[in-house]
Amino acid sequence: MKHVESIQDFYNRHPEATPLSENGPGHFNIFMRQACVTNSPYSRRDFYKISLIIGTGKIHYADTWINIDRPALLFSNPMVPYSWETEDPDQRGWYCIFTESFLSQIEKLQDSPLFSIGTPHPVFFPEEAQIGEISNIFEKMVREMNSEYVHKFSVLRNCVQLLIHEGMKLTPAGSFEKHTNASTRISSLFLELLERQFPIDTPEAALKLKTANDFAQSLSVHVNHLNRSVKEITGKTTTAHIAARITREATALLQHTDWNVAEIGYALGFESPPYFTNFFRKHAGVSPGELRNGAVLV
Repeated sequence: MKHVESIQDFYNRHPEATPLSENGPGHFNIFMRQACVTNSPYSRRDFYKISLIIGTGKIHYADTWINIDRPALLFSNPMVPYSWETEDPDQRGWYCIFTESFLSQIEKLQDSPLFSIGTPHPVFFPEEAQIGEISNIFEKMVREMNSEYVHKFSVLRNCVQLLIHEGMKLTPAGSFEKHTNASTRISSLFLELLERQFPIDTPEAALKLKTANDFAQSLSVHVNHLNRSVKEITGKTTTAHIAARITREATALLQHTDWNVAEIGYALGFESPPYFTNFFRKHAGVSPGELRNGAVLV
């Protein structure tokens, strides 16, 4: 599993940046891109990021890479790993990082078409006039961050919303190339998304991605491509990975919660308790009830 870069990891990589503490709910910060001259690692971040990229390079995203040869607006979310490869040391622009809770009072980010895990490509190429509008928003955020205004983070939340709306006006980048190691990329991304759904915290938090086709649709790839990639890299089928992870979660819930079998089955995406019982018996070798009564997994 790829390392997930946390907010603290980010500041460890950028010792020149000043972490913020008194910013209300969640976390937010903004930076200039002038110092962005090195390649970033291919990994998932535990925060959202919006970047206005002025400079050339490549964005490696899922199983493709996108050539950045003109100003671009990038939206990245915590679900999908990516990396940045610089081609020219003359890098300008801005980027802001923030957590879901920073905007939770306004909207749920995972429901946004720009941050959905099913978004095919998170890069947009604005026209010159819109570049000016986007630059003005980032410049305003910098001024607000440096101000003493007591409600400045409310202003910053509105600025982030403006950036999101500017992105929604644009058409996603349509020119991209497949990675030479596309199977590795898409397999890694599948495993990231699979693991991201766990642990299940409440009986009401049902799994959204339960089948190979669910994952393929969310990753915007054909299910056959996903299955071939996962089998090639891991030696196991997509369905086998999903079943093993659901079985492991079901075992933990049966052993460590007081939820009844029906609640656990519904939380794991099964339509009825008998379907869940049959699934668990097939993959664990015992029924849910037998496990709770002390049976040993085979």
